[in-house]
Amino acid sequence: MSDRIKPELKQLIVDTGVEMIRTGMTVGTWGNISVRDPETDLMYISPSGMDYMSIRPRHVVVMTLGLEIVDGVAEPSIEKHMHVEVYKTRRDINAVVHTHPIFSSIFGVDRMELPAVSEDFAQIVGEKVCYAEPYELPGSEALAKSTVKALKDHFAVILPNHGALSVGEDISKALKVSMVLEKNAQIYFYSLLVGNPTLLRSEDIAFMQKFARENYGQKNKNLA
Repeated sequence: MSDRIKPELKQLIVDTGVEMIRTGMTVGTWGNISVRDPETDLMYISPSGMDYMSIRPRHVVVMTLGLEIVDGVAEPSIEKHMHVEVYKTRRDINAVVHTHPIFSSIFGVDRMELPAVSEDFAQIVGEKVCYAEPYELPGSEALAKSTVKALKDHFAVILPNHGALSVGEDISKALKVSMVLEKNAQIYFYSLLVGNPTLLRSEDIAFMQKFARENYGQKNKNLA
């Protein structure tokens, strides 16, 4: 194994896949996960069509952003183009999580934007999540292009008739975005059934995002 390959990043992909299944963010072998090592610019991506509970570190594929395989015994996810396109376009992003959640997917089927109706969504996702258009086939370069175009400088995008994509500066933040996205989608879906949802105001969203960046959490990093 090359000195550039980091076993801890392979294990991170394995652990995140198990967490996706545990939390119901996908089913079966669908969805995919990757991280980008900012030191080497190598991408670590989940293998294609393997049960997440059976994936081991050796199955995680390490690639350049030019799609050259550097390490790994399995075939990479068919959505490798989408992951690479994100990393090439968004240099602030080091992790991509593609899920197949139920409620977020509903809004993709209906071609509806998902507005902020919950505070956690407003804090870490923003005012709304858009959907990519038009529908493109899974694994295609066209899907990669349309996804990044819709993502812009946000942290999530809905893929029509497909699923959702969440990104972050690390894998924990990307996974958190995907979970909060699905929670917000579920709340909004049911609120539409009950009556007329009241959306959060833009100024309140801006305040909460600033508060989350500057004041939320522990300033002392040595609490463990």
